[in-house]
Amino acid sequence: MDPRFGEPPSLRRSDWDTSRAQRLHQSQAGRAAQHLTEIAQAAEPGTRLGSKDELRARCGVSVGTFNEAVRLVQARGVVWIRPGPGGGLFAATQSPMTRLGNSVLAMETAGAPVAEAIRIRAALEPLLLEDALWHASPADIAALREYLAEMEPAVSAGDRATFAAAKWRLHHYLASLTPNAMLRSLCTNLFDLIEAEHSEEPANSDLAETYRTHCALVDAIDTRDRTRAMRLISVLAGERAARPD
Repeated sequence: MDPRFGEPPSLRRSDWDTSRAQRLHQSQAGRAAQHLTEIAQAAEPGTRLGSKDELRARCGVSVGTFNEAVRLVQARGVVWIRPGPGGGLFAATQSPMTRLGNSVLAMETAGAPVAEAIRIRAALEPLLLEDALWHASPADIAALREYLAEMEPAVSAGDRATFAAAKWRLHHYLASLTPNAMLRSLCTNLFDLIEAEHSEEPANSDLAETYRTHCALVDAIDTRDRTRAMRLISVLAGERAARPD
């Protein structure tokens, strides 16, 4: 994941509208990806599911949204694509790990309360943090600080959408540091589920305080200060319990 991705903070209405449109596109792509997942799961591995045009019509979305959905299901190991005559999307053989990730993502479509995902996240993040304390390299610390650099101007601008996006990228990066593939997959999918509902910081949240806590957390990881890091992740979990982020 490239820590440089992300839009600069702004309070212009045009930028707010663009951010809103992007979130709508991401939500539509997620629903289309879930529909493709359901189609693939109902088929035998290796079965041709249809051409891109046929499946896009079934999903009822634009070309751009469908291409994003295809990218998502490919990354999750749900389908594989064969170009040319007779090509299209084919159901992939799903490993237990893939099925686990897809079952978490399906919670959103089934209407499972996001509060449940937040509670599970709070239980698993200390495990991610333990691995980050062991495995974070100087390059990883630099990447985490770049996310903090994206969050900082959003604090003064009061740009809650940009702040939340940078914060989520920071937590996704932390999840990527664990060598435990099951933990990484589960947490990443939980983050995706929660982020879809909370793509903007709540109006009553203190951006400056949340930013300072994340800065302190990265410092603790950098110095391998386990006690401080665990205390800070507990503080963040307490904030989420008070107002889900």
